[in-house]
Amino acid sequence: MRKLIKSFPIVLIAAGVTASFSAAVAAQEAASARTAHYSVTETLVGKLLDDPAAAEILRRLIPTVYANEMFQSAGRDLTLKAIQQYEPEALSDANLAKIQAEFDKIPAKE
Repeated sequence: MRKLIKSFPIVLIAAGVTASFSAAVAAQEAASARTAHYSVTETLVGKLLDDPAAAEILRRLIPTVYANEMFQSAGRDLTLKAIQQYEPEALSDANLAKIQAEFDKIPAKE
């Protein structure tokens, strides 16, 4: 019994560490779930074009930009925010906000 009492604090510490670790993992997974969306400022156009759902959003909201061959080829290595300087009307801050709102509705593919 005496040995059990001496080891009891160690068991409590181990349980606390396990609980803290589990909580940290759960928080990280929740954060990943919240951020698993495309971004007009960070996601490359090539990745957007390769995802049919994201490409459909672009085709629908910025049809003239989407149809541009330069967007489909050279634009793949840029973000929508970076392309804004070349297409300021179609990719205005207001339109980028609309696109981002649509991206936030779909999960990003890995």
